[in-house]
Amino acid sequence: QVQLVESGGGLVQAGGSLRLSCAASGGTFSSYAMGWFRQAPGKEREFVAAISWSGGTTYYADSVKGRFTTSRDNAKNTVYLQMNSLKPEDTAVYYCAATNPQALTIVIVSTTTNYNYWGQGTQVTVSS
Repeated sequence: QVQLVESGGGLVQAGGSLRLSCAASGGTFSSYAMGWFRQAPGKEREFVAAISWSGGTTYYADSVKGRFTTSRDNAKNTVYLQMNSLKPEDTAVYYCAATNPQALTIVIVSTTTNYNYWGQGTQVTVSS
């Protein structure tokens, strides 16, 4: 059983930056690909970014490409989401999640039902 805890959310002005962290425990962190998702009020949870087991491959939603960067430190059992040039439409609860499929593709990593474990979420609010 893997436990995931997000941190780093908050209130920021448009154009600003935030760095989210997701600390994992209870499993072999390096055996999981990690994903970031977000959910705004009244909307479905949507894919933001994902990173492979070693960190060598990353995937991004078109809406955040060029602004967000995900990375991981397997020695610290932590995955990060650096968010730059934030926009009001980035406002949402952000979740990290863990998955261990046999292969990774953008379709696999962007599908919520492929993830086995989820964090509780952290609120990100971007003011205009």
